[in-house]
Amino acid sequence: MKIPINLSELATHIGAELESEISDIPIEGIASLSKADHTKVSFFSNRLYRDDLSQTNAAAVILKKSDRRFCKRPMLVMENPYLGYARAVSLFTTPITHAPGIHHTAWVSPDAELDETVSVAPQAVIEAGARIGRNVFIGPGCVVGSGVEMGDDCQLIANVTLCTGTRLGKRVIIHPGVVIGADGFGNANDGGKWVKVPQIGGVLIANDVEIGANTTIDKGALEDTVIGEGVKLDNLIQIGHNVHIGKHTAMAGAAGSAGSARIGSYCMIGGGVRIAGHIELVDHVHITGGSLVHQSVREAGVYSSGVPLDTNRHWHRNFHRFKKLDDMARRLKTLEGEVKKEQDL
Repeated sequence: MKIPINLSELATHIGAELESEISDIPIEGIASLSKADHTKVSFFSNRLYRDDLSQTNAAAVILKKSDRRFCKRPMLVMENPYLGYARAVSLFTTPITHAPGIHHTAWVSPDAELDETVSVAPQAVIEAGARIGRNVFIGPGCVVGSGVEMGDDCQLIANVTLCTGTRLGKRVIIHPGVVIGADGFGNANDGGKWVKVPQIGGVLIANDVEIGANTTIDKGALEDTVIGEGVKLDNLIQIGHNVHIGKHTAMAGAAGSAGSARIGSYCMIGGGVRIAGHIELVDHVHITGGSLVHQSVREAGVYSSGVPLDTNRHWHRNFHRFKKLDDMARRLKTLEGEVKKEQDL
């Protein structure tokens, strides 16, 4: 699409209803409410920025119908302004393209199968038996292990390691520092000494998955670790062996799941969440940030755990009381029994 585009064209592209007396305002880009000028469109989806909304100089603002009264500028009204923002910003972003070919400092095994459209950057390594589809980009310093399979249009941005047994679907984006298919944490105890359990599964990643920087996904112990279609993983996430994540689930930064957990589809896992092994979360579960999930969640909904931030003084006081809860519960039960006896007399 040509840039700039007029406001009515933008409304059609993002699926919004235009509320403006002038429909041919030229739009050259997108910016925050506080930085946007008469050539930029912005969006509003968080009430914390209501003051910025009322004062913005944006050419137009993408917002919900319920927020129209706070805006003095032309409006692009839709139910999900953040989705509108995502669609709009794609218009003003030039995709990075990579010329096909293998850089002279890369090493590609003669036993690997690469489509002629593949681009291999400096210092990358592709081992024997790897099979790589059309329009794949393998960034600098990446390692593609023996027998790894990659579907069309995948991108390994930089310094990504795909270990043996890893299979990627189509349009998978993997950001710098990711390691997929390393051994899971499997050790058997032999009289106080640890004996390594060989990990013989792989990792199966479906279409349209995106994996953030420095995230790790372990191979399965016996069967595959599975990441479903459209899953979005943030930075610094740990996925243990044999974990299954259902389609279109999103996990925020520093979250982690121990081995053999099963996480449903369309779930949202907040930052810093810890999920215990061998438990199940059904579809449409939302776990808020910092929570510890130590048992299965069998009904859809929003779940939280943890102690909210407090002053150090109050936290210590409540912590000491918490340690006495068991004793207090026993005494309360005893008192209730004595009261019941008196009532029965």
